[in-house]
Amino acid sequence: MYQIENVLRPYAWGSTTAIADLLGRPASGGPEAEMWIGAHPDSPSTAIHPNGATQPLNALIESDPLHFLGSESLSEFGPRLPFLAKLLAAEQPLSLQVHPSLEQAQEGFARENAAGIPSSAAERNYRDDNHKPEMIFALTPFKALCGFRPSAGSKAVFEHLARILDSAAISVPPVITHVVSDLSAPDEPAGLKAAFSRLIEGGSQVSDAINEVVAVFSAGAPLEPHREALTAMLDINEAFPGDPGVLISLLLNHLSLEPGEVVYLPAGNVHAYLHGFGLEVMASSDNVLRGGLTPKHVDVPELMKTVRFEALGVPRIEATGTEFGQELYRPPFKEFQLQRIELGPGAEPVPLAQNGPAVVVVVSGSVMLDSPKSDLLLQRGAAAFIPDVEAPVNVHPVQGASDVSIAFAVTTGLGN
Repeated sequence: MYQIENVLRPYAWGSTTAIADLLGRPASGGPEAEMWIGAHPDSPSTAIHPNGATQPLNALIESDPLHFLGSESLSEFGPRLPFLAKLLAAEQPLSLQVHPSLEQAQEGFARENAAGIPSSAAERNYRDDNHKPEMIFALTPFKALCGFRPSAGSKAVFEHLARILDSAAISVPPVITHVVSDLSAPDEPAGLKAAFSRLIEGGSQVSDAINEVVAVFSAGAPLEPHREALTAMLDINEAFPGDPGVLISLLLNHLSLEPGEVVYLPAGNVHAYLHGFGLEVMASSDNVLRGGLTPKHVDVPELMKTVRFEALGVPRIEATGTEFGQELYRPPFKEFQLQRIELGPGAEPVPLAQNGPAVVVVVSGSVMLDSPKSDLLLQRGAAAFIPDVEAPVNVHPVQGASDVSIAFAVTTGLGN
C-alpha cells in the first residue's frame, strides 16, 4: 500500500476554504476547486515508497500493470487505473457541459491527434481516448442542473416569462416565443433539441432576451410559481451575464442534494454543478464538451452530436448495505464504485470492497489499513493507493481514538 499526495487545481470557480477545512490543513489563500486522486496523466497523484522515494502514480502502475491492477481490471480497461476521484468545491457555477461516449472519445481523440492539435491546446475537445461517466456524493448541500426535464414543465416557465414581459408592456423577444413553440412539439426529443439549439446558437438575440428578462425581475416581477428555476437563472446570470446557459438552465432538472445523497451522470447527460462540495468519482478522463457558463473553449457542433435529447428523471443512487457492514454506491458503470466507511471508537473493522486496485481518502479521524502484506495508518486528509495484490484489506479504527472516523474508498465496479 502506498500513501499518495494529490494535486489541487485552482480554478476560479472553486471555494477558498472547503477542501482545506475538510482535510484539516491551512487554506492556500486562493481558490481550491478540485483535488485529483488517481493516476490521470494530466495530474497524477504521487506515490510515496516505503523508503521515502516518490513516483507519479501512473508511472508506478505502468511499471507492473498486472501487479498493481490485477488481471481482471487489466483485461477490461488496459494498463491504466480506470477511475479518478476528485474532491470538488464549487463556489460559483461550473460550465454547462456533457461528456462523450467511449466510441466518440476514441474517434475524437484520434481525429484531433491526426490534425496535429497539441494535447494542451485550449481549443482541444478530447484530452484522452476515454469516456467520462461520473457520480457525485454530496458532502454539503449541493445544487446542480442535471438532464432535461419534461417539456411541459419547461414550457410553463417560458410562458411565465412571456406573460410577465407582456404585463410590463415589453415586447416578448421572438426567441422566447419560439422556444414555447418548440416545447409544444408532440415529439418531445425533437422539441427539446430544437429549443436547446435555438438558445445555444441564438447569439445576441438570446443575450438581449436575457437582459430584458433580468430587468423585469429586478423591477419586481413575480418568481412564483417557478421560484426555484428562476432564482437559479438569476444567480447564474450574475456569474455569466447574457450567456445562453442562463436560459438553457430552464430546460434542465434543478437538483438539490443533501449531504450523503448521490447522483450519477452517464454520457450525453447535459449538466452543470452550481454550488456545493462533494466527492466526484468518474472514469479516468478529462474529456468535457462545453456549451456555456465558461470562458473556456465551446464547440457547439460537437456538443450537439453528444447531448441526449430526452427527458429523464434525476439518476439517484441509494446505498447498498452488505452482510460485512459495507456501505456501497454502485452506478451502472464498470469503471468504479464508491464505499463510505464510518468507524466509531472501538468499532469492528470493515472489509474494503476491492475489485482490483483501490484508492482511499480519510476525511475525519484516522484509520488503519490492514492487509496480509502490510499496514498503513492514514490520518485526516491523507490518501492511499492499494494495489490489487494487497487484497483483502480491512479498515480499522485507530486504537485509543475517541472520534468517529470517516473514509471513502473507490475501486472498480467489476463483479457487481
